[in-house]
Amino acid sequence: MPKNSKVTQREHSSEHVTESVADLLAHEEPVDYKRSVLNVTGETWDKQKDGEEELDAENRPAWNSKLQYILAQIGYSVGLGNVWRFPYLCQKNGGGAYLVPYLVLLIIIGLPLFFLELAVGQRIRRGSIGVWNYICPRLGGIGYASCLVCFFVGLYYNVIIGWSIFYFFKSFQYPLPWSECPIVKNGSVAIVETECERSSATTYFWYRETLDISNSISESGGLNWKMTLCLLVAWSLVGLAMIKGIQSSGKVMYFSSLFPYVVLVCFLVRGLLLRGAVDGIMHMFTPKLDKMLDPQVWREAATQVFFALGLGFGGVIAFSSYNKQDNNCHFDATLVSFINFFTSVLATLVVFAVLGFKANIMNEKCVVENAEKILGYLNTNVLSHDLIPPHVNFSHLTAKDYNEMYRVIMTVKEGHFKELGLDACLLEDELNKSVQGTGLAFIAFTEAMTHFPASPFWSVMFFLMLINLGLGSMIGTMSGITTPIIDTFKVRKEVFTVGSCIFAFLVGLIFVQRSGNYFVTMFDDYSATLPLTVVVILENIAVAWIYGTKKFMQELTEMLGFRPYQFYYYTWKYVSPICMAVLMTASIIQLGVSPPGYSAWIREEAAEKFLFYPTWAMAILISLIILASLPLPLVFILRQFHLVSDGSNALSVTYKKGRMMKDISNLEDNDETRFILSKVPSETPSPMPTHRSYLGPGSNSPMEMSSAPNGRYGSGYLLASTPE
Repeated sequence: MPKNSKVTQREHSSEHVTESVADLLAHEEPVDYKRSVLNVTGETWDKQKDGEEELDAENRPAWNSKLQYILAQIGYSVGLGNVWRFPYLCQKNGGGAYLVPYLVLLIIIGLPLFFLELAVGQRIRRGSIGVWNYICPRLGGIGYASCLVCFFVGLYYNVIIGWSIFYFFKSFQYPLPWSECPIVKNGSVAIVETECERSSATTYFWYRETLDISNSISESGGLNWKMTLCLLVAWSLVGLAMIKGIQSSGKVMYFSSLFPYVVLVCFLVRGLLLRGAVDGIMHMFTPKLDKMLDPQVWREAATQVFFALGLGFGGVIAFSSYNKQDNNCHFDATLVSFINFFTSVLATLVVFAVLGFKANIMNEKCVVENAEKILGYLNTNVLSHDLIPPHVNFSHLTAKDYNEMYRVIMTVKEGHFKELGLDACLLEDELNKSVQGTGLAFIAFTEAMTHFPASPFWSVMFFLMLINLGLGSMIGTMSGITTPIIDTFKVRKEVFTVGSCIFAFLVGLIFVQRSGNYFVTMFDDYSATLPLTVVVILENIAVAWIYGTKKFMQELTEMLGFRPYQFYYYTWKYVSPICMAVLMTASIIQLGVSPPGYSAWIREEAAEKFLFYPTWAMAILISLIILASLPLPLVFILRQFHLVSDGSNALSVTYKKGRMMKDISNLEDNDETRFILSKVPSETPSPMPTHRSYLGPGSNSPMEMSSAPNGRYGSGYLLASTPE
């Protein structure tokens, strides 16, 4: 060792040694343990392998710009759920009153956990498998469970993109193909298709022309070749975006993240100009305050917060792992969380404006149909002309005049009123008809667009927006699979990406058979909800209670250059785990109280009917939940009983460019202790960057603040002697 080194000077000094290893290493020349006397593992130095490891750490792909990264996170978190799930929950759970529990839960659950995932990904610079293996090897199953859930979600999510692609190409014609019922010839007589006449043109087009759906999940009906081709196109788009890596997918995000906002703003402006749009928006913002006291509203708000930000999938961690170490991920978490919230509100405004217009159209249609019934009763003397108010004009009948006439007839004919078969035709009833998911996008919204001037243009814009929203989320979901697998197993990215897309397409054929929509419903309802809740609870526990909240806060201070608010300390340690545990309990109770089922389209009745899953489908459903959760106990058992190496008691250190890098070999606990000569075996170094941020007057370095073991690695230790 050089004679003028700091350590050598300390050996000849009587001063008490108080500096941490981080301080000492910052002044020492780079030393590689494999080529020095610090090599306590007995390994021979492999120059090529060593170079590969250094390249892997140093040359990890990075985002071209901060804007590209932010757009990628926005594109991932803002998805189809913002457009068709949030407005439905808002309508169902009290309108404007629903925004209060949603915003509260976003702040106390969503933002802290989103910040946590961004921080660990950026700090450790690995995918979900590597991150949780590092933080707590026994909970390393978290990363594998995240990959499995991403796989399940990606399977059916891309089917929805396939449906949007089908509608997109069908939109390039006038009139739109779902604007009128098809005419069929029965001999020499042309009649309207019965199934369409008994439902509606948009409903018929969705269930019969698009899905060609069977009557139940038990009736497979074979593959739907149109949807199979659309699914192939969808997986091809995702594969092409992924195969070039984040530089390519980042550029895709410029379009796929921003274009939906352009479309939503255009739809909002156009929607506000429609007759009846104000009725829809007023209905949305009229709060039903009693709903705020309903626990079910809070449970659904928590679930929506949870899925809106993409927590637990691994996509957030994967994207942030390509950031620089000093990136301000706290700002990113706050920005993306609230952009997500405002996007949901914007989409809700658009949906309610359009549904307000549709409600007025349907209400007028109801008035006309019932007015014709009344005229028929007047002509046949079933009703007296004296019952009709003198100012009512049947050729220009308004909803107000009809309601007045309806009340008079109902009062006079109280005993025989039901036999007349008249409807109330209330606008409020139309606005209260809640639709969500595919029902909103492919039935309600498409029906409203048929009444727009230049309807094909708006249809093209709408479904192109859905495709972009879906692709943005799919790129993040696939990153949650590819990044940790490539990081952990060092497979070739191109080969793995192509192979996984082909495999996913083949497995996804189950969703494009005639009963495929029922499998989409099953996967959407049950494959992710419970496993992801468990995953996020364990993520929180791993960081806050095993690794240590104080230690994590100290490392964030090092990384960010400022200390995060104490708010995060308490939410990570207490509030979020409790809230997530309550949510998980409520979800389990909900599963037990409501037997799993699905809405089937019965062709003969031209109507939906709720059916329970058959025994074999229940077996698949339970298997999905178990399979997604299986890595958690499996990895824990294997590592707890040392059936596989967890790498946690295998330490070697490479000194490079004034910073420490952890490298795993095979040391026993005692060897570790002798190597670093610390007070207790657990006080081993934390592989954090050694630059120290200024914490204010009188503050200590984060690495000197504690010498007690905290989490997997202790943060403070002293170097007693070093061999020269």
